[in-house]
Amino acid sequence: MSRTLEICVDSHAGLMAAVTGGAHRIELCAALALGGLTPSEALMRAAARCPVPAYAMIRPRDGDFLFSDEELSDMETEIDRARALGLAGVVLGAGSGDGLDLGALDRLAKRAEGMGRTLHRVIDLLPTPATALGSVADLGFERVLTSGGAVTAPEGAATIAEMVRAAPPGLSIMAGSGIRPENAAELIAATGVREIHSSASAAASPPDADLVRLGFAPTNARRTDPEAVARLSRALTSV
Repeated sequence: MSRTLEICVDSHAGLMAAVTGGAHRIELCAALALGGLTPSEALMRAAARCPVPAYAMIRPRDGDFLFSDEELSDMETEIDRARALGLAGVVLGAGSGDGLDLGALDRLAKRAEGMGRTLHRVIDLLPTPATALGSVADLGFERVLTSGGAVTAPEGAATIAEMVRAAPPGLSIMAGSGIRPENAAELIAATGVREIHSSASAAASPPDADLVRLGFAPTNARRTDPEAVARLSRALTSV
């Protein structure tokens, strides 16, 4: 049974490391430390030249997923940009405060018609995410990224397994958050997922002290590790 490894990256170096390590698909972002924001046009352009499909995160800011009409218009513009630059798909999400904002999601999904569409972890805010999968599929999404509502996917494995069982035909459940080479195979066996999402990151070299002091760099910077990507890829084939 074939399985897919998606690696999320937010830089040119991360993009190259993911491809070198054997990623099957790229989630392209800015600011992974904030959960991922819409990437720059330059990074989208670079990803479009890669030999594996890339999906652009479409998220205009950090924080909640309650987007104004102006923000939704901006997101539509970014979807158009991703399409024009040749990316394979987009990663979308919108909440209503007590669930998914199906109206906003329908608007965004229709704008991305013809592209691949992933619903991001906004679904993890729902108390029973499995019950929303039918609506998500009806909107044209092909997959849902989830940690099962937990901080990490291994902690949410029972809910992820429930989502796999409840997913309508054609809707894939992709596990993400806290997945490492050491726990990937066990998670796949426990949940039945066929797609895994990870940053495959390692601690970066300590930044210059002045960069940290002046607020230009974080103290805990991380980078995509091609060896971790390769180990994850091997773990997917071992189950």
